[in-house]
Order: sequence, then structure tokens, then C-alpha cells
Amino acid sequence: MNDVHVPRPPVNMEDVARRAGVSIATVSRAVRGLPGVSPGTRDRVLGIVEELDYVVSPAASALRGATRRVAVVLPRLDSWFSSTMLATAQTTLRAADLDVLLYQVGDRHARTRFFRELPARRKVDAVYLVALPMSVEEEERLDLMGVEVVVAGSRLRDFPSVAVDDVDIGRVATEHLIGLGHTRIGMIRTSDTEGAGYASDRHRREGYIAAMAAHGLGPEPGLIVTGPYGVRAGVEGVRELLELDDPPTAIFCYSDDIAVSARHALLERGLRVPEDVSLIGVDGHDLGMLFGITTIDQHVVDQARAAGEMVIGLLAGQQPETPQLLVDAHLVVRTSTAPPPPRP
Repeated sequence: MNDVHVPRPPVNMEDVARRAGVSIATVSRAVRGLPGVSPGTRDRVLGIVEELDYVVSPAASALRGATRRVAVVLPRLDSWFSSTMLATAQTTLRAADLDVLLYQVGDRHARTRFFRELPARRKVDAVYLVALPMSVEEEERLDLMGVEVVVAGSRLRDFPSVAVDDVDIGRVATEHLIGLGHTRIGMIRTSDTEGAGYASDRHRREGYIAAMAAHGLGPEPGLIVTGPYGVRAGVEGVRELLELDDPPTAIFCYSDDIAVSARHALLERGLRVPEDVSLIGVDGHDLGMLFGITTIDQHVVDQARAAGEMVIGLLAGQQPETPQLLVDAHLVVRTSTAPPPPRP
């Protein structure tokens, strides 16, 4: 009796995904050389592709979801930056007939729940991350989401993103104060969220330190203070800085709302802005304009709109021409900065 040869069924993308322990969309991104896949995951997927002799079909390579929903994920809603990002993202995505699901994940538990539950429920076609502080483990879990990922207001590995150069923001803000003649310059940072840190906070500090060092000004460790995120950070930061034996004559604040808070705290202590202490913030917040806060305008609306347009393009099968887009930030000089008071 002759042996009958039964042809082996063709390997498909689901087979590769199952063997690699990742989602079908991650396999799709890996074999097409698209961003959003860690080097280790990409190497594992491509190794299995070769082992199984898998050939990408045109239909599989054009895989897209069909929920018409986008998850907008952000660490908090009670900040001007986040609310402006959200409002602009919502408007941009809705104009393309995409619905928005909102996820506020400000602590470790909320982030863990999001990463565990969203992929299993297959609720969305894309994730729009708003400057979300993440641990290394959480970054790696993005590979398993199975959807397009765009980052707004920050950069994350090689995922498509729209951001500003926060190191340069810290440098420009500090150089402005040094150019006015200040040598004792403090910085009020914001505290990290639970289990992760804001890249923008870390990078602005790097820019501040680099500018101070370039002019031989240190800085002293005591000139950098950290407060919990919110307007109280300005009040607490001013309190700590004024307790120094030689307090600063200028303060670089992480954000405009913190600068407004710092201004209030200085006035309560009988100090004038800018005659006694100069203040500079970051954002381009309308509230800062009302109080005359010198700022680095990071054009938040432009960042949010560009990130939304990236999502729309990716869901239409179009890769962004500039996957990691940098938006220029600009110094806006107002009445809160001036030369330091004469030394007694």
C-alpha cells in the first residue's frame, strides 16, 4: 500500500504569534519592521518566522482593527497639560469618526489593571498615551497590546511620538535667568507618580544642571527641591528654598501652574516678583499669562493634534513621515523675570 502524503497546512500569523507568546498585531509590526516592538521581541518573532517558514500574505500585512475606538491613556486629569491634551485629542479623533475611551492611570494599581484588561477585551484599535510615566515592565507590555500605539507629550522607545525637547527646555529656561545676571538659581521639580517617573521632569532637570555647570554655577543640591505634583509644589518649594542660608534670586519651575503657586508664596512672605526673586515656568498656560509668568511655551495643542493625526494615519495604513516628531518650544518673556537685586 502506497503512503499518502498529506500536505502540512500553511503557517499563518496566528501560529507565529502563539509560538512567540505575543499578539498577532505585534507579529505584524515585527515582520514589517515597524516601530513599537522591542529588539528582543522582534528577534524572537523573526526567529520563529524563519523556523516555521512563514510567508507574510498581503491580507495579513494589512491587518487593522475595526472597533473605531481609541484609548486615550493619561496619568491624571487635574492638570492643565493633561486636560488640554485630552480635549485636543478628542476633537482631532472625533473629526475622523473615531470614538475615544478615557483611561486615567495615575498609580501602579491602575496601570497594572489597564495593561492586564485592555488587551483581553479587544476594546480599541489604537492607544494614545499622554506623557504616561511607566516602569520598564509596563513598557514591555505595550508589545502585547496588539494595537497601534502613539505617544503624545513624551517619547517612548521607538513608538511613534510627538514631543518637545525637555532637556533643551531646561537649558533655555536656565540660560535666560543666567543671562539676566542670576547666579543663585533654584529649581522646583514635581514628584514622580507611584512606581514610575515623568521623563519631562528628569529631562528638564538635566537641562538645568547642564546650563548651570556650563557657567561654573554648580548647582548645589539644596537648590533643587521636589514637591508633590499640583499647585502646592510651588508653595512647598519656595518654603524649602527660602530656608537656605543663601536663598536663590531666581527659580525655574517645572510648570506654569507651579510658578503661579510659587509667586503667591513669595508675595505672602513679603518678597516681590521679579524685584526680589525671578520666576520662570513651562507650558504656555493662559493662567501664567494672566500673572505675567515668563515661560517656555511647549505648544501643547500642536503636540496633541499631531499625535491624533498620527493615530488616524496609522489606522488608515499610513506610516508617519517623521515617527518621532519634535515640536519646537519657545521662550516667552513676561514680567516675572528681571536682573537680580543688588547684593548688600
